Amino acid sequence: MSVIFSRAPLRVSLGGGGTDLPSYYEKHEGFLVAGAIDKYVYMLVHTVFQRTYRMRYQQSEDVDHPSEIRHPILRESLLRHWRGDPLEIASVADVPASTGLGSSGAFTVCLVKALAQARSTSIAAAPLAEAACEIEIDILGEPVGKQDQYVAAHGGICAYTFERSGAVRVDPLELNEDTLRRLHNNLLLFYTGETRSGYELLRDQDSRSRRGDDAMFDNLHETKRMGYLSRDLLLAGDLEAYAGLMHEHWENKRKRSPKMSSERIDMLYTLARRSGVIGGKVVGAGGGGFLLLYASNPSDTRQAMAAAGAPELGFSFEFGGAHATVYA
Repeated sequence: MSVIFSRAPLRVSLGGGGTDLPSYYEKHEGFLVAGAIDKYVYMLVHTVFQRTYRMRYQQSEDVDHPSEIRHPILRESLLRHWRGDPLEIASVADVPASTGLGSSGAFTVCLVKALAQARSTSIAAAPLAEAACEIEIDILGEPVGKQDQYVAAHGGICAYTFERSGAVRVDPLELNEDTLRRLHNNLLLFYTGETRSGYELLRDQDSRSRRGDDAMFDNLHETKRMGYLSRDLLLAGDLEAYAGLMHEHWENKRKRSPKMSSERIDMLYTLARRSGVIGGKVVGAGGGGFLLLYASNPSDTRQAMAAAGAPELGFSFEFGGAHATVYA
């Protein structure tokens, strides 16, 4: 083999997000619902005739050994999942980083999947997700949860239970065709124009949870309750009630930190509600990125968001998960 192409999907959280951090689920068990979307992180891995490790992402690196790579995920993934000759790796994505769609987890999953293919080894979705979690959470010590890696590996719309032991149970939601059609028509993503690393907000949540902060735990308990209810409403096809719950979810999420929203986000959400949006929230840790909205009149909402300078990211749910192809 000479060139491997891999991709891993990004995601939108549909309920319960934030309960997938170890600082919460190791004490109380976490639960959330999330869906993979047809926007991806892509990677090309060239395996032959390389004299150095050539990394191409937002920056470029040429080094003699993986330990010299500055990019932490590339470095630690290669140190643990590659024993062959030097490689050239190039990555791109459909959306910018730090926009709340799980790009870091998808990047890690995409890379580990490609390296497994380069070793002529198959890797199933669950161990793929765990390998990516190990790199980001255990090795690099990032204050992230397991949602992004599991969604990128599995694809689909699933309920995820994060057990105290660290094990993750994945339950695909069998939504009927009418529910999926209405979600496709009425669930919209708009870019706020603001990017902010979610790590600051996640570090605050993680730190307060580890200290046993009652207010944070109460907030996350309520978030988990909404996660269970989100699952039930989606399965029942009651999307108007689900959209109303999205609004409650956002109001609850805002209470975790004053940095969860911004003047720009508040303005866009107010305009969206006036255009007929029943409910919505910022996806990801918060502070910027994309607004996920359930619109009763999608054309009115599109017009309002366009006038406010918030471009739409059209999407569909995707059900394939991470994938790698070899080009000999």
